[in-house]
Amino acid sequence: MTGDLPGWKQVFVEDFSAGDVPLGRFPGPLYNARWSAGYKDGTPDTAGQRSGGKSGYYPSKVLSVRNGSLDWYLHSENGISMGAAPTPKIPNASSNPPRANSLLHGRYSVRYRADALPGFKTAWLLWPDSGVWPRDGEVDFPEGDLAAIIYGAVHYDRNGADAFEKFDSDQSVTSWHIATMEWSPGRVEFFLDGRSLGVSTKAPTSPMHLILQTESCLTGCPAPATQGHVSLDWISVWVPA
Repeated sequence: MTGDLPGWKQVFVEDFSAGDVPLGRFPGPLYNARWSAGYKDGTPDTAGQRSGGKSGYYPSKVLSVRNGSLDWYLHSENGISMGAAPTPKIPNASSNPPRANSLLHGRYSVRYRADALPGFKTAWLLWPDSGVWPRDGEVDFPEGDLAAIIYGAVHYDRNGADAFEKFDSDQSVTSWHIATMEWSPGRVEFFLDGRSLGVSTKAPTSPMHLILQTESCLTGCPAPATQGHVSLDWISVWVPA
């Protein structure tokens, strides 16, 4: 988790050992220098943008730190399924636009697990600083419905439309896993628990920022009573040395 690696210089690490933060207070004084809670309460998530807000981001109702992990309490209220998309503040030199976590190439590694929650999903992703999609690409890992397998994906522009390459694992989220994506010039490689899932050569070529997007309705939406937790034990980020 900590320290430089061959070819990589560590620029960010978090293990949430500074103390607990109750639901609705993250990041609070303990983590404010290193984290943002992401999108504000009521922001529609990916599916919510198409459904009129029936699913969305509600960090005040979802995020906390407990027992040394960042916790997402995924659930629904009043017919709205709720997630959150926090972001780490990774040191960088981005100025146009200024961002706290923008990098051009990097190695991103997380240790996480989740309850089996059909209809909820992770899409922890690199999103282009430009906001121009699919032209400037997207990288997702770990991704998947929380009752299905973990996979990685690289999105790219093909004749003005979204295309993607997908790399499946044979693992579910209910055990602890270390998910790592290495983004280098011309390639993205995905590792789960140290095993490579594959390499894409459709790598983005412009700066990207990391969003731990956790939401709902990938292939189907959660039942109203579905509720449970996603836990992030630690996250570490490196840049090319």
